[in-house]
Amino acid sequence: MTRQAPCGPGDAARKARLARAYLDLAEHAAEQDSDEARNVAAGNAVLAAIAASDALTCLRLGRHSRGQGHQEASALLRTVRPDGARLAKDLTTALTVKDAAHYGSVFVSAATLKTTVRAATRLVDAAETASAAAT
Repeated sequence: MTRQAPCGPGDAARKARLARAYLDLAEHAAEQDSDEARNVAAGNAVLAAIAASDALTCLRLGRHSRGQGHQEASALLRTVRPDGARLAKDLTTALTVKDAAHYGSVFVSAATLKTTVRAATRLVDAAETASAAAT
């Protein structure tokens, strides 16, 4: 069962700002050289990717995913035009480290962190661009 909630440009702008804040924190934590800092950075990058995804679907579709399974959010993002498939791939990339980053089950490697931050950055940039164009 998919759960979605209606949203609009105001919600999208707020979510895009939140995504940027999470990404800024991720980048700051990534500058530190420790296992714990990499997990914190990855965790914030995942939150940035989720918020950016919500911003994009709010703007382009007028709704965002509210389900517990983030696969639903990826599927919804995939329907965004243009670039939905690419954006959904970035969200999926970020989500692959969610459990490790948020629950500390394992430490995130430097390579995984780099991939996660890049994916989140592409999503945040897309959300900010789309949000700016809508105003």
